[in-house]
Amino acid sequence: MQDLDLNLLRLFDAVYRTRNVSRAAEQLGMSQPATSQALTRLRLAVGDPLFERVPGGVAPTARADRLARSVQAGLALLEAGIADDGGFDPATSTDELRIHLTDIGEARFLPPLMRELRRQAPQMRVQASTWPKEHIAHALDNGRIHFAIGFLPEVQHTARVDLLTDRYVLVMRAGHPLAVSMGRRALDPMQLRKLDLVAVQSHAQTLHILHSMNLGSRIRLMTSTFLALPAIVTSTDLAVLMPRAIVAGFEPASRYQVMDARLPTDDFTVALHWSRRHEHVPMLRWTRELLQALFGVSTGSRSTAKRGR
Repeated sequence: MQDLDLNLLRLFDAVYRTRNVSRAAEQLGMSQPATSQALTRLRLAVGDPLFERVPGGVAPTARADRLARSVQAGLALLEAGIADDGGFDPATSTDELRIHLTDIGEARFLPPLMRELRRQAPQMRVQASTWPKEHIAHALDNGRIHFAIGFLPEVQHTARVDLLTDRYVLVMRAGHPLAVSMGRRALDPMQLRKLDLVAVQSHAQTLHILHSMNLGSRIRLMTSTFLALPAIVTSTDLAVLMPRAIVAGFEPASRYQVMDARLPTDDFTVALHWSRRHEHVPMLRWTRELLQALFGVSTGSRSTAKRGR
């Protein structure tokens, strides 16, 4: 520790997050020679190269991945201590909470969240937006969003906790001819090819499943958002592939038929992601505990940083 100082750890964190030495130097206002010298000092102190050159930037070594967990948590705790304003009072807070959600995610998570915020933090504001998956981790690190909720295997190097496990099902109107003939049996690929389908352009996973089963030619309607699907399904013979947890909110339930299908995919896990850099900020710590309590995860659950799922 006598060979390290806070600036070296800040530099390590910036390089680890950006995967690019030049961008890290720009963020910290350092020159290239000073950055190179600082990285050399850090590598000698740790006894590991920490980063290896790859096309477009650098990749962390296994030692850097382990070190990042401690460095990010330590910097976050230090920043929270310096910025401490006496705590967070949800009853009087006027803070804005920024969350990444898809339109399906908004339908699933925003109603319960807004009801609870209305009760506990009536003056807080929420901004929900959809970010490109490749930009989510950086947006969490720089504070442009506070949390990301969804099935996000592409989002790496974040703290995360699993919220729920779900699976894809076929939804069609009650009385649909295929539903009547099949009863409660799961649809096999041959029966799926008899369906006319509606799909949502922005939901890459469902499109991937349909195309992997050679069902792309059965898509008769492509919508831009989720919002129109309930009305479309109940007024046509079009069926839609979507998460079971979302269908559970369709009302009245008697107008819909939900059917299992033999799909080339396992159940998937929806997770809550955040950046360790900000996890000790009182407002975000309170909101994270609220989200975990609302959506079925104990606040004592262990958060992890995972590659992929």
